[in-house]
Amino acid sequence: MKALRYEDQKLSVADVSQPQANGEALVRVTLSGICNTDLEIARGYAGFQGTLGHEFVGVVEALPKSVFTRVLPGQRVVGEINAGCGSCDLCRAGDPRHCPRRTVLGIVARDGAHAEFLKLPVANLLPVPDEISDECAVFTEPLAAAYGILERTAITEDTRVAVIGDGKLGLLCAQVLATTGAPVVLVGKHPPKLQIAERRGIEAITIDKAHSRAREFDVVVEASGSPTGFNLALDLVHPRGVLVLKSTFHGATEMDAARIVVDEISVVGSRCGRFAPALELLRTNAVDVESLISEEFALTDGVRAMQRVAQVDVLKVLLRP
Repeated sequence: MKALRYEDQKLSVADVSQPQANGEALVRVTLSGICNTDLEIARGYAGFQGTLGHEFVGVVEALPKSVFTRVLPGQRVVGEINAGCGSCDLCRAGDPRHCPRRTVLGIVARDGAHAEFLKLPVANLLPVPDEISDECAVFTEPLAAAYGILERTAITEDTRVAVIGDGKLGLLCAQVLATTGAPVVLVGKHPPKLQIAERRGIEAITIDKAHSRAREFDVVVEASGSPTGFNLALDLVHPRGVLVLKSTFHGATEMDAARIVVDEISVVGSRCGRFAPALELLRTNAVDVESLISEEFALTDGVRAMQRVAQVDVLKVLLRP
């Protein structure tokens, strides 16, 4: 089968063997989405080598025998990306996202979704409601990551929220947080991207205007994918506010710890979220993901697709096997 691989510091579309399920579900990928994390992996983030990709929608090809499952062969599915050991305290509690022995689809020790087939534990798969198209379902993973902020910090209609970054993740975070009724401000650099948020009734401002709103926000979400976003977030959050970090990238971030201590700011990391709430947001059209789709490429043209998604005017690029 074809797969978009990163190996020996080289990105290529290669012919590889179809994955052997070995007690897991085999899924035929119908559509996958390129994430900024894929770009960072190709720059050295996480030290991963193998098939890239963790955003997908597909069809169940085969299931292990004698396993009770909520999905059936032939059913459209999405899949949570963390596969735990199944025996540690976290896994037994039903949350393998921080299992110390976990693998992560396309990120840690598990071949990913930019391929014709992938495998995942049956428990990771969720059926896709008929109302959700493949083009929307492929956003389930990043939308779940945006929704995961609500697991990490309380946001109500009285919480003043700023989201830094008008890329794919920032736009999703702003839309998800706006569903709480909170007044959300999206901060970015690119007027066409900011307009996507404005069409959803979200206030959107450029970075130069953001500086006039220092220390205004109760919660600031840093989703710019840029080290400079951290300092801007510190400027915007008020004393004893919450700074939520969503960006992952290769390299170190300089941090002014004194500002965090003096202003008593709570810094919260937020990574993966649950898929079920994300699917419900898609089913009810509570968020707009279709406006984030810039282009679609064939999987065989995956290297060019990765080059394209790195351009500043591009949002989501999809791959179709």
